[in-house]
Amino acid sequence: MLFVCYPKCTTCQKARKWLEEHKFGFSLRDIKEDRPTEAELRLWYEQSGLNLKRFFNTSGMLYRQQKLKDKLPAMTEDEQLALLATDGMLVKRPILVTEDRVLVGFKEKEWEEALLG
Repeated sequence: MLFVCYPKCTTCQKARKWLEEHKFGFSLRDIKEDRPTEAELRLWYEQSGLNLKRFFNTSGMLYRQQKLKDKLPAMTEDEQLALLATDGMLVKRPILVTEDRVLVGFKEKEWEEALLG
């Protein structure tokens, strides 16, 4: 499993603790230091089955500063993925990438259903 997070983020800290408590092995990647590429984001988006907007950190400062709430609807999927790849802080986190799924954001119940079945 790949756990993509921002270590200072409290939600990411909760998710990491949850993974450790449930004895899941994972490699950790700091989204700010090693941001996802456009190709990775495209793959994760396709594997997740989620709306692309779910990959944006809508509560982040960058999202608000760039007024993306107003801009995103007019942007193509390719433009949105390219934008996400420019700065890890634009990306919703944590992202957990497993062999067969991609989870975006941490909702404990969702993770339990997906990973503990």
